[in-house]
Amino acid sequence: MSTNNSINNQYKVVVDNVSKTFPVNQSKSDKTKSFFKFWQSEEEKVYYALRNISFKVEPGDSVGVVGLNGAGKSTLSNLLAEATQPTTGDIQINGKSSLIAISAGLNNELTGEENIYMKCLMHGLTEDEIKDRYEDIVNFSELGDFIYQPIKSYSSGMRSRLGFAIAVHTDPDVLIVDEALSVGDDTFSNKCIERMKEFQKEGKTIFFVSHSIGQIKKMCNKALWLHYGELRDYGDCTPVIGLYARFVRGYNNNPKEKQLRYKKAMTDGQIDEPVKIDKSFNKNSLFNAVQIFFFVILTFITVLLQLDVIHL
Repeated sequence: MSTNNSINNQYKVVVDNVSKTFPVNQSKSDKTKSFFKFWQSEEEKVYYALRNISFKVEPGDSVGVVGLNGAGKSTLSNLLAEATQPTTGDIQINGKSSLIAISAGLNNELTGEENIYMKCLMHGLTEDEIKDRYEDIVNFSELGDFIYQPIKSYSSGMRSRLGFAIAVHTDPDVLIVDEALSVGDDTFSNKCIERMKEFQKEGKTIFFVSHSIGQIKKMCNKALWLHYGELRDYGDCTPVIGLYARFVRGYNNNPKEKQLRYKKAMTDGQIDEPVKIDKSFNKNSLFNAVQIFFFVILTFITVLLQLDVIHL
């Protein structure tokens, strides 16, 4: 994955033949070991959360991402936000991206205020820039004095409010909204939609992941339909959403037993032999370890800043 300005300026995001796999049938201890395992085995089968997907997005496009539960929508969101890396393929982003999802990147043990500093530092803002935007972030979140409480005491709606408020004030080039408006009240959701419309006018690119076809029609000019890890359709919003809505109606008209059989058949099809990658070195695990290291360091620095122990 690369975040740079070297790709053709015609496109803001280019996803090229990307697959993302996860090990299957692992115990908790096995998962922990594989997370830090730099030497990778190709003997075990893997689960394809995404398989060989490709698409291009132009500046100013708002892409509605749809699909049933388990389609790969959140996996794609995390890839676009560089929270994880593709197993194979390449993602190029012209600019910086920011993910808005319930609790995405928030530290439960820190207060809302401390999370603002931590997240903004992770997005490259200086202490002065954070101070300049702090009041706007708190006001947008509408959390009031709850901003001084630990995140672990927040409801899902409060977490979503804080995450959205932080993300839109870090001035991202690509905004990824993953079901963040599915919780909380309609008043705040409408305020978020209005803010995203401002982003559209500024020519920013938005990925809007939602089960609400109505919201996607209102917000997006493009739509991307994921179906159990594969790209079923991508293009202008109206025809793609029309096809998806027709599929959902047919799916929902089936008896529950038939729906479950269909889902099992599709998810079973996502388990396959692993793709051929470097047999000796697992780059994803190294990326995970480095990411955790920097997350811990940034959290520690944030706490020290709040305690006024150090100054930037």
